Amino acid sequence: MIATDASAIGVLFADVQAQHIFNDQKTFVDAEPLYSLPYIAAKYANQKHEPDFDLLAFVQENFSFPGQLRVHSNLAGNNIDHYILNLWDHLTRINTTDKGSLIGLPHPYVAPGGRFNELYYWDSYFTMLGLVESGRLDLVEGMVDNFTYLIDSIGFIPNASRTYYLTRSQIPFYSAMVKLLRDAQGDAVLVKYQEALEKEYAFWMKGAESLHEHPASLHVVKMEDGSLMNRYWDTENTPRPEGYALDLAIMNQAPGNKNLYRNLRAACESGWDFSSRWLADGKNLHSICTTEIIPVDLNCMMLHLEQTLLDAYTVSDNRNMRMKFETIVAGRIDAIEKYLWDEQEGVYKDYFFQQKQTTKSKSLAMLFPLYVGISSSKRAAQVLTFVKEHLLKEGGLLTTNVATEQQWDAPKGWAPLQWVGYVAARQYGDSELATAIRSNWMGNVEYRFAQTGKLMEKYPVVKNYDGRDTGGEYPNQDGFGWTNGVYLKMKNA
Repeated sequence: MIATDASAIGVLFADVQAQHIFNDQKTFVDAEPLYSLPYIAAKYANQKHEPDFDLLAFVQENFSFPGQLRVHSNLAGNNIDHYILNLWDHLTRINTTDKGSLIGLPHPYVAPGGRFNELYYWDSYFTMLGLVESGRLDLVEGMVDNFTYLIDSIGFIPNASRTYYLTRSQIPFYSAMVKLLRDAQGDAVLVKYQEALEKEYAFWMKGAESLHEHPASLHVVKMEDGSLMNRYWDTENTPRPEGYALDLAIMNQAPGNKNLYRNLRAACESGWDFSSRWLADGKNLHSICTTEIIPVDLNCMMLHLEQTLLDAYTVSDNRNMRMKFETIVAGRIDAIEKYLWDEQEGVYKDYFFQQKQTTKSKSLAMLFPLYVGISSSKRAAQVLTFVKEHLLKEGGLLTTNVATEQQWDAPKGWAPLQWVGYVAARQYGDSELATAIRSNWMGNVEYRFAQTGKLMEKYPVVKNYDGRDTGGEYPNQDGFGWTNGVYLKMKNA
């Protein structure tokens, strides 16, 4: 683990990141020290003032660096299905012991690809969709057990299996993974993972018991009517190790924003890092205010977790807990419909809990109440009409209807949200929209695969896209776990 505090190794870390020794800020935090950190720190303190000192050479002498995935179409020619089937093994990692910042896990797992060699939280659910289609239930079960191991050993599922992610989680899709296994193996799965589901829920609801004078604590917010909802949060309010220089540069633009770093980190917990959705002014990162927002998608997936626990208590015939969670589920649904529905706009939107009003942003998060099946037919029809008129493009669904330099805005589209949109439209009987989402997205992926021989992390979905890789802290990555998974699932849907 590379420390980032005021110790000598923290000084080395700050110097490497601030001087942009590597193009990608994630490179150094993923490095594995070749010697003990105190030894490296002492060497650095002794050598850094020498006239001919070379910082890059010093780092290369004292750390090893994991390589990035580089896979091209020679896996299976131009056959995209065979390519993905062969790619699963290239994306599979076996890391049973801690190495540098990488957390050891007991079972093999599928990494996203490119610069990402660790196990990511919400990515994995969408990857699992394709693994099931590929007959790789062994990998699915192993990955669920890895997440269960993290819950048991750490107390929650971190953003990914790196020590520098131990201050936050990610949008909670663990219950969806358990349900995926349940579909294949039966209701006994719910009982098997019940304790881990309870611990996951306890993590997200921690602090609820202390909400008296203050409306929010950690991930929990008490609304004015007493109902409980959730927000994204991070326990640290410091620059992200993997985005250190960028975070410092943003702070220079907003020196009075005391919670800037926490808000940046909380946006990373959402998975949407970054988007105009989290920006007070809709444009500039220094206006980020993630922790002031009640997000639609998070509260819908919290509902899914609560419903899964309810199912588990029903299967295990735990009458008292079943009755308790029937009340919790009903309360969550009422809160989503009360606070996250914008009657004037006719869509679900995030909510500023301090200002007591919905945000201005209109994003694909509006589809999550339909995805989990709680929206009324009338409200669902309004949402689907908005999506059809404003977010459906030639290459799939836009994430938001505004173009910015952030990668979770126009002109980009992302595989997980294509699947959410497809399921939402299908569940509410809009087969025309469901078919359009499926065909437009798959056609986009197939077209770019024919051009490049690769599958990518994200795709432009507008017809007049100029080809520039804009948006985000790093270039578009190839691999790519959730793109592979959603493509195969959609193909067989």
